[in-house]
Amino acid sequence: MLAAACSHIPSAAATATSTPAAQLAPSAGADRVTAATPAAVATPAVAPPAGNPTPGPLPSIAKPQETKDLEPPHAIDLARPADDLWDRIRDGFAMADLESPLVGVRERWYGSQPEYLKRMVERSKLYLYYIVEEVEKRGMPTEIALLPMVESAFNPMAYSRSHASGLWQFIPSTGKTYKLSQNWWTDARRDVVASTNAALDYLQALYELHGDWHLALASYNFGENGVARAIERNRVKGLPTDYLSLKMPPETRGYVPKLQALKNIISNPEAFGVSFEPIPNEPYFIVVPTPSAIDIRLAATFAEMSVDELIALNPALNRPMISGPHTQTLVLPADRVDTFRRNLDVYDQPLTSWQSYVMKRGDSLDRLAAKHAIALSKLKLANGITSRTKVGPGFQLLLPLTGSGVGAEPLPAVFRPPVRTASRRGGMVHIVKKGETLYGISRRYRVSTDSVLRWNHVGVLTTGQRLIIYRAPAKARKPANPVKISAAQPKRNVVATLLPAGQQ
Repeated sequence: MLAAACSHIPSAAATATSTPAAQLAPSAGADRVTAATPAAVATPAVAPPAGNPTPGPLPSIAKPQETKDLEPPHAIDLARPADDLWDRIRDGFAMADLESPLVGVRERWYGSQPEYLKRMVERSKLYLYYIVEEVEKRGMPTEIALLPMVESAFNPMAYSRSHASGLWQFIPSTGKTYKLSQNWWTDARRDVVASTNAALDYLQALYELHGDWHLALASYNFGENGVARAIERNRVKGLPTDYLSLKMPPETRGYVPKLQALKNIISNPEAFGVSFEPIPNEPYFIVVPTPSAIDIRLAATFAEMSVDELIALNPALNRPMISGPHTQTLVLPADRVDTFRRNLDVYDQPLTSWQSYVMKRGDSLDRLAAKHAIALSKLKLANGITSRTKVGPGFQLLLPLTGSGVGAEPLPAVFRPPVRTASRRGGMVHIVKKGETLYGISRRYRVSTDSVLRWNHVGVLTTGQRLIIYRAPAKARKPANPVKISAAQPKRNVVATLLPAGQQ
């Protein structure tokens, strides 16, 4: 089927993609995963979630047929692939180009947002190599590897109003259909490896359903049932049933043009006045087995990297510790794996400062917090407890081990769904500058780090990120040297991080 889809593209592009994916680069092994080079990150841009897929075995996709005989083996050095991952991606473009005025609209938008585009691309460097590897293994066009730019701006913490989550923006039901577990400990919709494989499975099934990549992408955004109904309406009326001829919601009509615009910009960045720094065409991260239980902070210490860097590669985590039965693998930079293993092997102390506890009759959160030397707000944050959470006998908690001192340390900024705070007044926006830390920002505004985490959808703090800060009530403010924030903030900045990233 893929060969049929590729038959509509220019012969030069077809030739570029004629080499089987298995020959383009070494395939990633079971213990290897990845992308490219670590870098700063950007403000997310989330598209609406995928529709509900049709369960069942996934059909395989044929690889593109070759359009001409391969040159002699000595002329094709398969042992030396492109040094720059962008070249590899360009060589794999195989979708028919979409001709629509909406493409030009999106090109102009991206072209007018160079900082946004730059931050999005920088973020992608952590994950892009792995996605390209998996796309090529399946014989899919490499445009698919750019889809997280449309879905989430390559932000694995992206979260939409429809509760879609992760790089590929799976809604809960679709995630369950594709075996992405969602529990108290982790949410595999944010797991880079698991969600990528699930998304490619889903896209393959959609392509087999329609035999057309534009319709497959529309189904990913709108749901295959919605697209099927649109096709049937046109068929009954004797109208064309291609993507541009269907009546679909505005978001879906603009979905493929976004991807086409990004493809055009990446194909010829100079024409749009942008440039892309090379991404090494080599694995950035590797998957290793997880110890039975280990604190996130300790795992980062063993790998000699920051907690934020560790979470950027392991964004599925919900709790400040990793539970082996629920999280059996840990993703680490390729150059930190040996360091992690070496430090783990020589460490002879407990690997976690937390203990699991099931609340009994008569227990209360405030008493448990006091007993275990942790602030009540921090205890709630560590356990994902909000004002809507029903807490009582049988409720599972993580509590600090006695004497561990973990209650006095800042909590890792793991994923926390945005808190609905629209009715609260006094919120101001802080735009994160290079080098700023959560602790420093909290001190500047005289609030706790836990409060900043609770008010915002904060995963990894990044340059350009917008944080909502709530000022203390007037009677509680200290009169000396108050922090003054102009009320004349641009309207577009208000509560930016609490909105679906696609609307920022």
